[in-house]
Amino acid sequence: MAYIDYLYGIAYLASMDTIARTPKQLGAGIRRYRRQKNLTQGDLGNKMHARQATVSKLESGEPATQLRILVDALAALDLELVIRPRTKVSAGDIESLF
Repeated sequence: MAYIDYLYGIAYLASMDTIARTPKQLGAGIRRYRRQKNLTQGDLGNKMHARQATVSKLESGEPATQLRILVDALAALDLELVIRPRTKVSAGDIESLF
């Protein structure tokens, strides 16, 4: 991995953005923001009009989670999804930043 890519990954983390390339990383990001807002899984579920178990599956990276559930969770947490070109940092390096 190039040093500049590593620095880019750290800078991205420092700006409070979350990089997610896998369902597990995406779920961990949702969990992190939910906890920052001091919400339980049940609280988030209520805001999404979903069950606590649905939030649990999303946060665990359940691959069969519907896109609608993800979008509802992002909206309930006042987050948005940004699509951009992938950095050269590996998924393992991203996980090690957290």
